[in-house]
Formats: sequence, structure tokens, C-alpha cells
Amino acid sequence: MSDFSTRLIAWQREHGRHDLPWQGGHDPYRIWLSEIMLQQTRVETVIPYYERFLARFPDVAALAAAPVEDVMALWSGLGYYARARNLHRAARVIRDEHGGAFPRSAAAIAGLPGIGRSTAAAIAAFAWGERVAILDGNVKRVLCRVFGVAGFPGEKAVETRLWALAESLLPEHGIGRYIQAQMDLGATLCTRARPACARCPFHDDCVARREGRVAELPAARPKKTVPRRGARCAVIVHQGAVLLERRPPAGIWGGLLALPELPAEADDAQAWSAQRFGLATAAPQPLAPLTHAFTHFVLELQPLLLHAHSIHGLADDGALCWLPLGAHAEAALPTPVRRILDELARPGLFGEGMAAPRSI
Repeated sequence: MSDFSTRLIAWQREHGRHDLPWQGGHDPYRIWLSEIMLQQTRVETVIPYYERFLARFPDVAALAAAPVEDVMALWSGLGYYARARNLHRAARVIRDEHGGAFPRSAAAIAGLPGIGRSTAAAIAAFAWGERVAILDGNVKRVLCRVFGVAGFPGEKAVETRLWALAESLLPEHGIGRYIQAQMDLGATLCTRARPACARCPFHDDCVARREGRVAELPAARPKKTVPRRGARCAVIVHQGAVLLERRPPAGIWGGLLALPELPAEADDAQAWSAQRFGLATAAPQPLAPLTHAFTHFVLELQPLLLHAHSIHGLADDGALCWLPLGAHAEAALPTPVRRILDELARPGLFGEGMAAPRSI
């Protein structure tokens, strides 16, 4: 299809998205931030996070200078927290290794932490007009349907074919609008479910529509059983505050504040609390269990409420803090922990009480 890019650009001018907060400029920092936040996250979810993040960290220098805990706090609730850690790491690489200037080519951008080939290309195209192809989820879906590309796009052979196709379709000029057009078409018309084929600029040429294969393309990821994991967490409260522990920087919820997790072998939560923290507590009260889906497994979490008689003797390992109940909205918390604390912070649940200090 020799006029693919021409038709797509013309469609975007008339029907595409033109008023998103990160559009209308060429600041690579703002473009980078939006591209990272939009990974596996819907636009309407990203917008308020994007605006709050920019208000606190308006440029690379501000982000690089900030403690990672502040970055995680602003990211809390957006999910896929490795994105935030890599964003912070990349800002410091830009500061320390690039003199504070954002790299000016897709190849150089791809060398930063947390930035893959497609994201790097999008940043370079939007910021400097570099003629490079992208291949995010929306683009894969559009190309698979319009050109009838079979197979799961995550498979190496299929992905290689899609990259070659994407590069062959690049226009000579107007690369920024063309990249935006690809994103817009996949996000607004050529959606995963219920695509609006009648309004698509490729309605008459789309292989998937012509052959009745729209629901089949792109091919779904091969199904496999998603494992389920069980865990228990200690909700230790004292005078209107809850004890939280910062997670290790790597792994699930890396760098976030979370409720201490009981080891599998801990049969007695009271005894474990006394041994782990030096705290004497009342008998544990099971709270409502909750389920949280990660990419590769489902977590079944059982919270146990423990009222501490006092906090004297609490062993401080540098990762513990007391958070007043009701003051968790701005804290860097995983979504399941936030849900538990939302419930605990209901008015009257523990009486007025006095908030414990934020740190120990």
C-alpha cells in the first residue's frame, strides 16, 4: 500500500487527537515522561499523574535531584513501578553522563534505563523529527489487521516482520504527525475490542476486515495457566498510625512502602511481631482478604490486624516508619496496601487517637 502514510496523516489532521497535555511542543523530557507513563496505561488514567508529576519535577534536573522516594510517591497507584525507578535512574544518567542534555538520537535514547527501541524512536521523532519507526501495541494491532500479519506479535519472527513493515511505511516528511497518527488510529478506531472499522481510513483495504479476521488479528498470546500466590501481611497499628516497611529497590513493589509480610513459616503472628519488631500486640484479627493481579501471577493477600500495646523496643532497621491513618493519600504505596488503609482510615474505626511519629 504505497499511500499508507499519506492517508494516515490526512486522517490524523482531521480526526486525530490534538489536545493531549504532552502535545504541541518538542521538549524531550515531557515527551519521554508521557511515553513512559502511557506504557500499558490508558490516556485518561495518565493525564492527572502526568500533570502532578510535571508540577513537582518540571525538568530532568529536578527529577534527577529528587529522592527516589518522592518519585515513587507521585507514581503511587499508576502501577508497573519499575517504570518510575527507571525514570529516576535515567534522569541521573542524563545529568551525570550527558551533561544534563537529553540524548538527541533514537539510538542514544535507547541506551537510557527503561527505554526500549520503540519508546526511544517515539521520543526522537516527536522531539527532533528523526525518521524512525515505532512498534508499540497500537501500531502492532494496526499493522497486523491492515496487512494481514498472522501470529502472536510477541514472537520474535512476527516482531521482526512487523519492524520491517513499519520501517518500509515511513514517510519522507512529517514523521511526528505520522507517529501520532499511528497511535491515534490504534487507540481510537482500531481498538482491541469493538473496532470502528466503518470510520477507518483503510476500511476498503484492510485485510482483516475483508477476510472477516478482525477478531483474530493480531493473534492473542498463547494461553498459559496464571499461577496464584498467597501471602499474609501484618497491619500493625498504634495510636492511629500503621507500621510500614520500605520494600527492597528491586522486585515487586520495589522502593514502595508496604505492610510487613509474614514469612510462610510464621504460624503465630503475635510471636513473629515480637521477634521481628520487639512489639507486644493483641491477638491478630483477620481483615477482608483481597486479590491483586500482576502481569505473571495473581496475589491473594490476607491482612492481619495487630494492635500494638506500645512502640517501645521497636527495632529500627532504617526501613520502618509509622504512617498516620488517613495521611496515606500522598504516600508511595502499592494499590492493595492503599485499599487496606482506605478501609482502616474510615472515620470512627479506631476513635480519634493520636498519630504516631512518621519515622522511628
